[in-house]
Amino acid sequence: MAGEKRFGISLFGFRKSDVNAYIDKILREFDEKLREKDNEISLYKNQYNELKSKYEDFLKKAEEFSDDRSKIAEVLIKAQEQARSMIEDARRQNEEERKKVDELIEQEKEKLVAMKQQLKALRSEVAGLLRQYESQLSAVIDEKNESAG
Repeated sequence: MAGEKRFGISLFGFRKSDVNAYIDKILREFDEKLREKDNEISLYKNQYNELKSKYEDFLKKAEEFSDDRSKIAEVLIKAQEQARSMIEDARRQNEEERKKVDELIEQEKEKLVAMKQQLKALRSEVAGLLRQYESQLSAVIDEKNESAG
């Protein structure tokens, strides 16, 4: 077998120094492998701790992103609601202004109709006065012609 150790033989069995040397060698090799394994375990622990720390950082960042996303969504919803409200207010205000303008137009139309009626009445009155003055003037001219004639 590979790695099989053969001990020298002495009077009462195996040579004690060979056995002790072999045991010391095995202990040294075992201690060295144990140290290597401890180092390897320590390295794996460090890697695990680093990965755990990174995972926790990523988890915190993911939670922050989730919180930020929620806040942004809330802000967007509020902004949309405000925009809708502002648009509705603007429409309502526009309708009120349109009604006021329509009322003003109607009032101005009524004033215009009244002015046309006044103008018509004034024309009739002026025409009547002109006819009256014309007839009076004709009468005065006729009187002068009769007295001169």
